[in-house]
Amino acid sequence: MPDSQLEYRGGDIAHNITKLGSLDLIGGGQVVVQGDYAYVGHMKPRDGTTIINVADPKNPKIVWQSKLGDDKSHTHKVRVAGDIMITNVEQNNRHVLRAGSRIPETRVMLEAEGKDASDAGVAAALGVKIDVLPEMIAAQEEGFYTDGGFKTWDISDPTNPKELAHVKTHGFGTHRFDMDENYAYISTEMEGYIGNILVIYDLADPTNPTEVSRWHMPGQHLAGGETPTWTRYSHRLHHALRVGDEMWAAVWQAGFRVIDVSDITKPTTMAEHTYHPMVREPTHTILPVPQLINDRRIAVVVDEEHTRVPGNGQAPANLWTFDVTDFNNIQGLGSYHVSEMDCPWSRTPGARFGAHQFTDHLESSVVCATWFAGGLRIVDVANPSRPEEVGYFMPEPRAGFAAPQSNDCEVDERGLIYLFDRDKGFDILEFTG
Repeated sequence: MPDSQLEYRGGDIAHNITKLGSLDLIGGGQVVVQGDYAYVGHMKPRDGTTIINVADPKNPKIVWQSKLGDDKSHTHKVRVAGDIMITNVEQNNRHVLRAGSRIPETRVMLEAEGKDASDAGVAAALGVKIDVLPEMIAAQEEGFYTDGGFKTWDISDPTNPKELAHVKTHGFGTHRFDMDENYAYISTEMEGYIGNILVIYDLADPTNPTEVSRWHMPGQHLAGGETPTWTRYSHRLHHALRVGDEMWAAVWQAGFRVIDVSDITKPTTMAEHTYHPMVREPTHTILPVPQLINDRRIAVVVDEEHTRVPGNGQAPANLWTFDVTDFNNIQGLGSYHVSEMDCPWSRTPGARFGAHQFTDHLESSVVCATWFAGGLRIVDVANPSRPEEVGYFMPEPRAGFAAPQSNDCEVDERGLIYLFDRDKGFDILEFTG
């Protein structure tokens, strides 16, 4: 990349990556591929899930789409294993709507302090736009959200999925999660806990998933007499990914944990590490590299660009490497950043620029990660102290949007890369480096 700000002259911006095919698909939160089909979960209702035939990557074809019955939920995450698909069910616009419960106390506090207690003042104190205040108030009057959880589907015919069950959990419902042909590893709120925890369900009967066990961090189980040492939802499970008998769990402002699931009925914490609050952006995903590097076990961690405001002295969220050979002595090794000067949309108003997510499985030291306005970055961590960028792809913004917001990516058995935008756009790519 040049030393000066990258000048945008239109089109995609790529290095060592070729675009094979694309769709102007409404945006979403996750893409997974199994066989000839890509499964994507959409960000906003009433778009639910879309299944795309990608047998010919130059000519992807939509074969099935679902629509939601109302605007209360979104189903932006999806996983598949064999003939079963799981989609999350989570409250749409959840954090803003729940903040509505703090409107009365915020107004009283502002009045007591002699500050602006009008709707504008309350909105500013809560950090929300004034035009969403009526929706927040209406959500409180309507009562507690009760649809959160997940759905199981029969996808033996991917062109005609059949809903099998809607498992209701609690609170916001389910966020990102993992699954295999035996179990679902759900990140969800549950009654009596604060913040998302891990709940494992047996999928032997996908029409009736049954809870097997739970895992949480000390302090989350309020009903069990525990007291959190943090405020609100800063310490919670984002999601946990299974690798053998381990679950690798990103736990937001609490860093990460490794969970032993050799006894699936009794998950226990094997290791923990946090690098917050020194690093402000929350931990989003963690996985170990499958091969040892110089006889050491290396993990890759990515934070989510979440709260940074350009010019406030904070670097965008980034990717980290850790030596996890000894769970009792986890050590940070290196990091990978994308300079704001390497992206023409790094300071586009309303757009995020920074790390978000890498693929939910690693096959080598080469990591594909999404960077919101920074597109897709391919990073080799073979030298974990000095991760090296070996390719990138920043898609041209779709019509109606000022910047790309690359949200999720997947790599299939052919080595093809699927890039899904948070707002709009679905691209199939080939790494040529």
